[in-house]
Amino acid sequence: MSWPEQVVRVQSLSESGIHAIPNQYIKPLTERPVLKLRSQFHRHVDIPLIDLHNLFGKDPVLHLDTLNRISAACRDWGFFQAVNHGVSHELMSRARQVWRDFFNLPLEAKQEYANAPTTYEGYGSRLGVEKGAVLDWSDYFFLHYLPISLRNQSKWPDQPSCCREVVAEYGCQVVKLCKTLLKAMSTDLGLKEEYIENAFGGDNMGACFRANFYPKCPQPELTLGLSSHSDPGGITILLPDRDVARLQVLNDGDWITVNPVPDSLIVIIGDQIQVMSNAIYKSVDHRVTVNSAKDGVSLAMFFNPKSDLVIEAAEELVSEERPALYEAMTFDHYRVHMRMKGPCGKKRLESLKFNTP
Repeated sequence: MSWPEQVVRVQSLSESGIHAIPNQYIKPLTERPVLKLRSQFHRHVDIPLIDLHNLFGKDPVLHLDTLNRISAACRDWGFFQAVNHGVSHELMSRARQVWRDFFNLPLEAKQEYANAPTTYEGYGSRLGVEKGAVLDWSDYFFLHYLPISLRNQSKWPDQPSCCREVVAEYGCQVVKLCKTLLKAMSTDLGLKEEYIENAFGGDNMGACFRANFYPKCPQPELTLGLSSHSDPGGITILLPDRDVARLQVLNDGDWITVNPVPDSLIVIIGDQIQVMSNAIYKSVDHRVTVNSAKDGVSLAMFFNPKSDLVIEAAEELVSEERPALYEAMTFDHYRVHMRMKGPCGKKRLESLKFNTP
């Protein structure tokens, strides 16, 4: 299977010195970014920032307070920024740098890892495989981390020379954080502590890594680094770009720019958690803007159900008063939509809703 259209590396476009972006990257008027956001001037925005230190401690009062903060963020926003999260700040810096070094390699070196329409894995520049799928102003490198049976380090870059080692070490620490957060979320929802992790497949739970590169763009007001979407999986732990605030989240109808706190990670609720929690927790529609003066790198770890497991609302969260809201479906079936069409807001999730009077 081959790509339906020629794959163009956005970094190469940017470095060619063009003054206008090609038409296929220009978004419809309704989808273009508002770089000065009305919401930030006309209503108070208190973006959730949570210190996770007490989630790891033994003080029950402080632990409960942290749990309540996570609960409010997952119910009201679908994401939060986390500090004191247990991931080494020095390792975060190394991980960012090693991927910046990768994207700065000559194109021929990166092309050795070019991905195909049959898999995200490798070096890529588009998410949707259909002709006419959404194109964004970004390149990426995608790899499998969990389960171990899918982890193939020979498909990971061997340049820079420390890349594989850094990715493995970074992934190990972020997996620990993810499991702690899944336990906290299960407990808050009134489920057994291991419920979500087990429902995702336990030791066979999926974890994927994507390094995103956002090149400089001569017309940032016309395009996006990543179009509006909710993450199709469970939760995402994002190491944001350090220099430029690029992530925007949709809240109460407004696009709000998230200014990253130094050394923070961003935790994003995905569609499978919304389904499993019967919409008590909400996945968040988000997008990424680009910049004319600075390029950027962000790193995302996606934690997903085992692909052949059926995901549905937890029985404990379904009642006569609150019936199941979404059709049950395997994650493999669910994610096909984004694989074919690229990012499309929350359309896929909304399409699963049962018709209720």
